[in-house]
Amino acid sequence: MTGIRLTAPAPGWAIDADVVVVGSGVAGLTAALRCAAAGLDTVVVTKARLDDGSTRWAQGGIAAALGEGDTPEQHLDDTLVAGAGLCDEEAVRTLVTEGPDAVRRLITTGAHFDTTDSGDIALTREGGHHRRRIAHAGGDATGAEISRALVEAVREAALHTIENALVLDLLTDAEGRTAGVSLHVMGEGQHDGVGAVRAPSVVLATGGMGQVFSATTNPSVSTGDGVALALRAGAEVSDLEFVQFHPTVLFLGADSEGQQPLVSEAVRGEGAHLVDADGVRFMLGQHELAELAPRDIVAKGITRRMHEKGTEHMYLDARHFGAAMWEQRFPTILAACRSHGIDPVTEPIPVSPAAHYASGGVRTDLQGRTTVPGLYACGEVACTGVHGANRLASNSLLEGLVFAERIAADIAEVRPPRTEPADAPRDADAPVPLLAPEARTAIQRTTTRGAGVLRSADSLATAAEELEALHREAAADAEADGAKAVVPGVDAWEVTNLLLVSRVLVAAAREREETRGCHWREDRPDRDDAHGRRHLVVRIGPDRTPVVHCTETAAFPPVRPSD
Repeated sequence: MTGIRLTAPAPGWAIDADVVVVGSGVAGLTAALRCAAAGLDTVVVTKARLDDGSTRWAQGGIAAALGEGDTPEQHLDDTLVAGAGLCDEEAVRTLVTEGPDAVRRLITTGAHFDTTDSGDIALTREGGHHRRRIAHAGGDATGAEISRALVEAVREAALHTIENALVLDLLTDAEGRTAGVSLHVMGEGQHDGVGAVRAPSVVLATGGMGQVFSATTNPSVSTGDGVALALRAGAEVSDLEFVQFHPTVLFLGADSEGQQPLVSEAVRGEGAHLVDADGVRFMLGQHELAELAPRDIVAKGITRRMHEKGTEHMYLDARHFGAAMWEQRFPTILAACRSHGIDPVTEPIPVSPAAHYASGGVRTDLQGRTTVPGLYACGEVACTGVHGANRLASNSLLEGLVFAERIAADIAEVRPPRTEPADAPRDADAPVPLLAPEARTAIQRTTTRGAGVLRSADSLATAAEELEALHREAAADAEADGAKAVVPGVDAWEVTNLLLVSRVLVAAAREREETRGCHWREDRPDRDDAHGRRHLVVRIGPDRTPVVHCTETAAFPPVRPSD
């Protein structure tokens, strides 16, 4: 344990449970429902409302070998290819073999997927998949349907939920084992202010960290809180340099910041073409799958063409779909485009890459256990080894389902006893000095310039220097006599989390001196299998700086010495 924690008031209230699940996407709610079904007293903590996480924004669907002629082995092969040599094959095999039944259980829970005229699940195709294996709902509203079904199930089960609550730090007992979390409830509900949920098992399902970049498909709540909490608690994170930039995000202008509208890969799966301003299909000849190549290849192809043409975006042309198909298959995307003055039925859609998904995260084993006893992670916040250097399209919802179920099974089997949190963190330091909320934009722009789609030694060095300067300034201001202290609060806690996550991301990206998957080094354009088929594992040292360790092989080390 590090003893590092955020500056925050002491908890003013507490509740007790067997399990606390932090997050309310597909991973968090699945874990909570399974834990509750096993008789465990379960509490769900979520940063906004129950259905406000990243899951409901997922358009394309969920990948599983459900179609005739498809097999888990074929799904495994496509996933390994997309992962560019860094997938953990055992983790992928777990995903693809347990995935189909997990989807069927999701349907039993109440999720309704689109079907064919014969009543079978309708399947489409996305980038990197050699078969149609993407189940979808509402045309392009899969995440919203999954979220609806799980939220209804949680409410029907009468699970204890705490909404509008930002998790702060992990609580530990005298032995350094997990004993719950501290959190701040934002003025609504039964609790208010800083409190604690005391539980021997904590499941992080906090989603992504896309808000470390200026433009992202992630909602505003995706500020890397789970990764930051885990790092402060002494957990290891891995592969954080592999941030996937979605190739086709609706281009709203070079200065657009915050959450940007996504144009699902399923649009290309149904036959849309990527073209430049002259109508040339520039992905032809770059990959056997052209527009349906893995996302890193398509994002690079778009970026290269933008550089060649001196433009800020390319186009996605699906005019040949016709109005009926757009309205039936992609109603959400059609409405989003039209709300910004673009009609995909009559004109190509301007698109450019934007930060979308963190392939890395808090390092776990196949049961979702992290390197901190009692702390679990699943979904986008976790690094299970499934995604490697680049996530295969629509594997994310499936990963959330499969590993959430595995976590619940492990907790139900172990059933650790409740213990009292220690009065203070072990080896406690002074709390982490908070950044002023205004620093958020500076962090996002620095990370975008230095560690965006295109990276280099120079850009990463500059980003590291600027981020460290912000870190030093916050520490100096906290120690200076007469300096105005930053008031603890949601905005200050979020931006402090963003800074920590950005520093670790940039530190890992500097260490990976090759181009692999969605990590694209302009100065090192080739993949280096002799040295690069390794994982970068990062923790925070006692001086609060990232400590990067390179594994000896492509296999993860155990999360426990006894594993």
